[in-house]
Amino acid sequence: MALLNENYLKLSAGYLFPEIARRVEAFSSANPAAAKNIIRCGIGDVTEPLPPAVISAMHAAVDDLARHETFHGYGPPLGYTWLREAIAKFDFHNHNLDIHPDEIFLSDGSKSDCGAILDVLGDKNSIAITDPVYPVYVDTNVMVGHTGPAQPEGSYAGLTYLPCTPANNFVPDIPSSHSPRLDVIYLCYPNNPTGGMISHDQLRAWVAYALANHSIILYDVAYQAYIKDKSLPRSIYEIEGAKRCAIEFHSFSKNGGFTGVRCGYTVCPKELFASTASGSKHALHALWSRRWATKSNSVSYIVQRGAQALYSEAGRAQVQSLIDHYLSNAATLRKGCEAAGLKVYGGVNAPYVWVACPEGFNSWSWFDHMLNNANIVITPGVGFGRCGEGFFRISAFNSKSNAAEVAKRLASLTATV
Repeated sequence: MALLNENYLKLSAGYLFPEIARRVEAFSSANPAAAKNIIRCGIGDVTEPLPPAVISAMHAAVDDLARHETFHGYGPPLGYTWLREAIAKFDFHNHNLDIHPDEIFLSDGSKSDCGAILDVLGDKNSIAITDPVYPVYVDTNVMVGHTGPAQPEGSYAGLTYLPCTPANNFVPDIPSSHSPRLDVIYLCYPNNPTGGMISHDQLRAWVAYALANHSIILYDVAYQAYIKDKSLPRSIYEIEGAKRCAIEFHSFSKNGGFTGVRCGYTVCPKELFASTASGSKHALHALWSRRWATKSNSVSYIVQRGAQALYSEAGRAQVQSLIDHYLSNAATLRKGCEAAGLKVYGGVNAPYVWVACPEGFNSWSWFDHMLNNANIVITPGVGFGRCGEGFFRISAFNSKSNAAEVAKRLASLTATV
């Protein structure tokens, strides 16, 4: 009989979003009338249509495939040069960051890349994640065998958890000199789920730690476009030395509305090295290139033309309109929570609002309370880790009318608690 990858059996039975879906379905089945009023502010999926520039570019790309003279078959496994050059110019060169087009790797999204990067990293690394954390970082490490079994409270043996709480402004503290060395460190800013942001000084300290300990930082900037405060870092490569210790993940999902289209990219600098068990050093760039050339034919021509359109003059303006829309929702939700007397974090340089549960509720009981009494779906904080207990996340990805209605319902709901 064929054997399983038994690491999959270690995964917690109720992955966060499927568990949310299960509870919402159960409520809807039992309360069909109330189900019609449900407003979903849980999963971070966009709601607004694709930018017109993208639609036009994708239609033109379809037409290209209808003619012999413009037809495209297999594309370059790392992405078309014209898109990588646009990314390098607008996301890096225009911000005085020296990232070359051939250090940019196109993919179907940063979620995929956060797991795929483990293909080129060894299985003996000490892995550090923030707590609370985007669950994909955890589960992909479980799947490839980097952890022990799940613990009763949901954590996994073999992972190092870095607490992120209001006390440290949701930025993990640098390990002390007496702590075990960390080999691979996941950081995500603007942060999912807390909506928090890291400063240049804090990021500089993590880069210094990585350089001193020969560690690699996996830096997820899927929500980079939401950073409005110009004093905050948009990229880890703003920090001197980061090209020698960091890989950066980017997504078009939350700025260009590509959650259903699927496109993102990873930056893997040529200066970044890792070593074998015997101490031989090798450039990750070459191995990451080989990984893509072997396992993928990149993203479709149509999708890449759509992504290229995001960098056109019209596309950039339309993206900004989308960002403004969702940040306006975040401000509305923040105000609604504050008016209801709740302690609120995030939602300023990020599309997520992180809120402390009212006294007497934990994350899941407050989720159920909001669903049953206000017909609002939020995300329970404990689903992101132990330090998320006692909090919940509200997504600003919604219509303006829904955001306003959620704020109104929150005020009414908390008045009855």
